[in-house]
Amino acid sequence: MIRLDKCLCHLGYGTRKDVKKIIRAKEVTINGVICNKEDMKFDEINDVLVVQGIEVRYQEFVYIMLNKPKDVISATEDQMHTTVLDCIGDVTKGLFPVGRLDIDTVGLCLITNDGKLSHSLLSPKKHVDKKYYVEISTPLTIEHIRLLEDGITIDGDELCKPAKVNIIDDHRLELTISEGKYHQIKRMMIACDSEVTYLKRLTIGPLTLDDRLEEGDWRYCTDEEVELLRQ
Repeated sequence: MIRLDKCLCHLGYGTRKDVKKIIRAKEVTINGVICNKEDMKFDEINDVLVVQGIEVRYQEFVYIMLNKPKDVISATEDQMHTTVLDCIGDVTKGLFPVGRLDIDTVGLCLITNDGKLSHSLLSPKKHVDKKYYVEISTPLTIEHIRLLEDGITIDGDELCKPAKVNIIDDHRLELTISEGKYHQIKRMMIACDSEVTYLKRLTIGPLTLDDRLEEGDWRYCTDEEVELLRQ
């Protein structure tokens, strides 16, 4: 059982004050009966909750896949820039991005309120793979590819873990890394005498960016995707 106002706040309908207004306006029903008390409790699993004419389901944790656009930062709030939470509108209560993408990097951004899962995906001990599509200014040599696959040194003294390299053509490749160093792929390409001109994240562990999502679009992760992330 859960309090109605707590449930609606969790679902992103605003503050307790906002939720109270919605309830007092008779815009909430449970099993077809209009609710008029914000402190009433209901069975969030079996009861049917309708808010402003739309049936909604309570979920303790939310998992969102966003195709992050350029010029958007991986933060919960910022006075100067658009954030990934701005991209998903009102469904932001308690949510945060898992890890970071640079402001000029696009692609897969996982947004959730599940701190345990986030910690698991970001833990250095887990070595969770992340695959990127990369466009570069100068082709890589065979020696550069060998260095990337063996573990390249960036900035003279910082050793990266071995990466997986899939060359598409002279100026395009897919690169899979298991770390999250600051500007890592850009620094790896500089160490290979090249420069990143475009960078897009494709995967986080078993989660793959839905190619139907345009930049700036998002959707909820499926139950199957969430289960894979938890494994």
